[in-house]
Amino acid sequence: MAEEAGLDLVEISPNTKPPVCKILDFGKYRFNLEKKEKEAKKKQKVIKIKEIRLQPDIDIHDYNFKLNHVIEFLSKGNKVKITIRFKGRQMAHMSIGADVLKKFEEDLKDHGVIESKPSVEGKTMNMVVAPLGKKK
Repeated sequence: MAEEAGLDLVEISPNTKPPVCKILDFGKYRFNLEKKEKEAKKKQKVIKIKEIRLQPDIDIHDYNFKLNHVIEFLSKGNKVKITIRFKGRQMAHMSIGADVLKKFEEDLKDHGVIESKPSVEGKTMNMVVAPLGKKK
C-alpha cells in the first residue's frame, strides 16, 4: 500500500505486540520532529551561574565592590556562587569566612534568596544565591 501511494512505511513503536506502523512521507515526518525540537529549545531559559571569589580578610571597600557585582548579576537573572578561599593559617579561622557569608546573606535579602547555605569543601566555603522568585 505504501509503494502504491509513493510513501514510506515507518515503524512507530517496535516494542509493542503487534508493532505499530504508519504509511507516511518520512522526510516530512523527520522535518516536523526537528521543527518541534527547535521550538522546545527556543522556550528553554538557560540559567548561568556566576562566581565571585573572596578572601576571608576582605576590606570594606573590596566587599562593597564585590557586593555591587553580585547585585548586578542577580538583577540580570543569573545565579551567583560566592566562594571564599582559605590559605595556610586561615584554615584555623573558618568562622571569619562564615561571618563574611552571613553579611552577604543579610545585604542580599532585597535582591536574592539563598539557594544553598554556606558549605565547606576542602579549602573553600561556598554559598549559592538565586534571584528573587527563582528559589526551588
